[in-house]
Amino acid sequence: MNPYQNSDRRVYDPQAIAQYYRRRLWKAIWRVITVIWFFSGFIIGLLWDQWRHRNVTETPKRAAQLRNILTRLGPTYIKVGQALSTRPDLIRKDFLEELTKLQDQLPPFDTKIAMAIIEKELDRDLDSVFREISPEPVAAASLGQVYKAQLLTGEEVAVKVQRPFLLPTLTLDLYLMRWAAGWLSPILPLNLGHDLTLIVDEFGFKLFEEIDYINEGRNAERFATYFDDDPTVKVPSIYWKYTSNQVLVLEWINGLKLTDIESVQAAGLDMNKMIFVGVTSGLRQLLEFGFFHADPHPGNLFAMPDGRMAFIDFGMMDQLSQQTKETLVDSVVHLINKDYKELAEDFVRLGFLAPHTNMAPIIPALEAVMGDIIGESVKDFNFKTITDSFSELMYDYPFRVPAKFALIIRSLITQEGIALSLDPDFKIVEVAYPYVARRLLKGETPALRRRLIEVLFKDGRFQWHRLENMITIAQTDGNFDILPTAQLGLQYLFSEEGSFLRRQIVMALTEDDRLHTAEVQRLWGLIQDDLKPSRLFDVALGAITEFSTSQVAAMRMQ
Repeated sequence: MNPYQNSDRRVYDPQAIAQYYRRRLWKAIWRVITVIWFFSGFIIGLLWDQWRHRNVTETPKRAAQLRNILTRLGPTYIKVGQALSTRPDLIRKDFLEELTKLQDQLPPFDTKIAMAIIEKELDRDLDSVFREISPEPVAAASLGQVYKAQLLTGEEVAVKVQRPFLLPTLTLDLYLMRWAAGWLSPILPLNLGHDLTLIVDEFGFKLFEEIDYINEGRNAERFATYFDDDPTVKVPSIYWKYTSNQVLVLEWINGLKLTDIESVQAAGLDMNKMIFVGVTSGLRQLLEFGFFHADPHPGNLFAMPDGRMAFIDFGMMDQLSQQTKETLVDSVVHLINKDYKELAEDFVRLGFLAPHTNMAPIIPALEAVMGDIIGESVKDFNFKTITDSFSELMYDYPFRVPAKFALIIRSLITQEGIALSLDPDFKIVEVAYPYVARRLLKGETPALRRRLIEVLFKDGRFQWHRLENMITIAQTDGNFDILPTAQLGLQYLFSEEGSFLRRQIVMALTEDDRLHTAEVQRLWGLIQDDLKPSRLFDVALGAITEFSTSQVAAMRMQ
């Protein structure tokens, strides 16, 4: 018996699935034949096109064929197509246009079946819930479809209904993917096959979470809590009274698809600002909250008339530990500052290298590959370039991709892909590094303050050029104000926690038996326009007041 048949379980269990299909190998064999048959026809078609036309630059017929194949093969393959649809730098334009249709232009299932599912899940008649509901779905995705409706209380809502008979298809595809991963791992070069089965399992766990709409509703509310202080991000409210495992009712979002550039511009919205909001919100998810949207394709992101960006579809989310978040911040800074020894150690902490790996050959390899990427300016590379070059290292050195990072990499690549589709000249580092620099300079937490010290000191010596570089890059954001940073810095220097930094700064100013007046003058030149005397006095007074308050409190506790 299928472990998921007639059950509300939404937990991925690879062992139970494998046990079921081992006893029903004919189902697996038939599925393999079906997949091979579809893709064989597609590959033969590509070869035929190349034979007929030496330089094939556009084949709309073949692109439509690929989309139809992925659609007919079902949700697992549709997910692959959705990921590819966000990569204009990887996929030819004619294929890109077709694969983009997989985001929200999939064939819907029968509305009568959808309405029956709603009534069964909510255990009530439609008329007792909705004043009206659209006769046809307004969007159809890989796992479900959406109707626009109005509650009896008057609110406009989106009603998301899961496709019927979804679990049998998912479990069979995941079983075959896991089997293929186990078979391929030993024959792949070096560590390319490492944890391949775990990566499939990670995908399976997330896919099963995605088909649990109660879980999705909880994710949406948690996501909204994190962005409470961000007026640029909108998350729809959940109507729990009308939500179940297979039906989700949430606030209707009146927005424009990000890829509809003409409509976004016609609405008077700044495309560059929308890109900035999207990428910054993604960085906050990874580096601040540790709770991130793992499926941010254009069908899940909307530009609202008031300039906000709306996120929908919170089925596929993931959580990072505090240590992972902090190490990711470290790795960005170490990469930009070309600290390849520290970057190699970051890879160990993140799980890309085993703890006892010999670093002697790896550090120069990182320098050779990453140094060419970065070039003379931090604006000379993008994330896609880094991942491509990093994949080259995996052939010659014992790098591996931890299962946890498969979704992170996918999320980053997808976000950059969306931005590239809107602006072909976009460089993610132009947003990423200023964001990291601002976070380090602000030092809201002890962990960030410690990391700022680690960045600014190397081998016991103060790195003046790094501080200059960070301030210069942070100032590329017109909204960055150096004064709050200065205030936090002064408060930190006067605190007990800052005693080490006070000693180090004194030593830095006088190291090599000379006063570093030239370096101080360069720093002052960077910030003097922001530090007007009146504002600077207020900052200093605030820092001293804070220092005095903390000292009095400390004395009272003695």
